[in-house]
Amino acid sequence: MAEWLDRLQSEFILWFDKLKSEFILNFIDGDRWKLLVEGLGTTFEITIAAVLLGILLGVLVAIIRSSYDKNEEHLRGASKAVISFLNSLAKIYLTVIRGTPVVVQLLIMYYVIFASSNNKLLVAILSFGINSGAYVAEIFRSGIMSVDSGQLEAGRALGLNYAQSMVHIVIPQAFKNVLPALANELIVLLKETSVSGYVAMTDLTRAGNIIRGVTFSAFMPLIAVALIYLAVVMILTKLVSLLERRLRASDH
Repeated sequence: MAEWLDRLQSEFILWFDKLKSEFILNFIDGDRWKLLVEGLGTTFEITIAAVLLGILLGVLVAIIRSSYDKNEEHLRGASKAVISFLNSLAKIYLTVIRGTPVVVQLLIMYYVIFASSNNKLLVAILSFGINSGAYVAEIFRSGIMSVDSGQLEAGRALGLNYAQSMVHIVIPQAFKNVLPALANELIVLLKETSVSGYVAMTDLTRAGNIIRGVTFSAFMPLIAVALIYLAVVMILTKLVSLLERRLRASDH
């Protein structure tokens, strides 16, 4: 029994020493840990800018689509033609963006649309922002459609026109209804940015891959990347949960 315990202890010491040497090789030598910090910063930059662009595009598309759905029977003449045209464009945008992989959209944006530009960060932000906008649009449209039509009629009765009623009455209520879903979209977008390395962006995932390519050790850098993503997502999930609880409390 004592011999077996001694052997187990020696194997554990060997395993720990190997793990320690792997850690030093991958992160300490050459200050390679800085690559992960810089990559995480780039990931945050892309995510925050892209989610803001996505919300802007999504709200605009949602307003166009919901306005058409709510007022299709009452539209006449030029206004009907304009709204119908914008609604058709919005449907094409949603179909194309939601029907193609985000990595393909990123490659098209980098190698085709912005082939003459070297601003990789801008390309990544536009690609992920436009992609996110399609999903935000449907989230926000469902929020607008969930607001009782009597709210809009009440605004009209108070002397507000359609646009004013939407801005001051309907959209604030819709935004509150879909805020948890928008926060979840932020979490999804954060993970989607891991494909930024396809256009040579040094985000968190590519930073781990660069370390792997230098040290020829895959376990430590890739596990570190996975744990960082997991930690960030867990924090964001907790914040979303607190937000949902607060919104439920404010309804009572």
